[in-house]
Amino acid sequence: MLAIIVAGAFLAFPAPMQPVRAHAPSQAPAERPFGLPFVEPPGPSTWLMVQPYGNTVGAFRQRNTTYRAGQGLHFGIDFAARCGTPVVAIGDGVVSEVDAMFHGAGPHNLTIDHPNGYASFYGHLLERPALSPGQPVRRGQVVAKVGDPDGTCRSRPHLHLEIRDAPGHRRAYNPVQRIEADWDSLALIGGFSRGFQRDLADPRRWQFLDDQPEVSFGGPLLNDFANPWPPEWREP
Repeated sequence: MLAIIVAGAFLAFPAPMQPVRAHAPSQAPAERPFGLPFVEPPGPSTWLMVQPYGNTVGAFRQRNTTYRAGQGLHFGIDFAARCGTPVVAIGDGVVSEVDAMFHGAGPHNLTIDHPNGYASFYGHLLERPALSPGQPVRRGQVVAKVGDPDGTCRSRPHLHLEIRDAPGHRRAYNPVQRIEADWDSLALIGGFSRGFQRDLADPRRWQFLDDQPEVSFGGPLLNDFANPWPPEWREP
């Protein structure tokens, strides 16, 4: 991993991001129908991608706790940004849920159903969105503000963004395959330094941004590997 300091910010360049993948992405649409959830371009003073969707090392380590309901995977993308940063709708749609806490990602969250069969979910919001179920929204419209899951705005403020099925909201899909963006550059300038967890029985599976499996909430673990790398943490 190569790390440099730019304008006072630590930037990690992770080795696992490779331009050629070994496995085809699952059911990716022919065109990416959505946009990014921010108006400003990425950068140390605006926002950065800090954890992608899928079989991340962090999700593997919490597969039996935080991410158990999502088959052990990180079922969204995390974007670090200051509290209060405006969040925009990634596509035209209709508000379906506001502060549906059974989805998690508090202290506030928002779900928008889109006419193409997808829903977008925005978590860890600063305040309850000033929207109501049934209210139409347009792509690029400000719908929320970035918050902090710990409620301090000093701990780890970030936006957790998911793409699910609509109207059921029982499956999660890889946003990289559905949001138009330069994901390779976002991975290089962001804080995602730990990479994807490897299964040494199939070490090239799920090692790329666009090579991650869909999630069926409540389904069996997908990453409970018998021989993982990095190795399993063990209590002393």
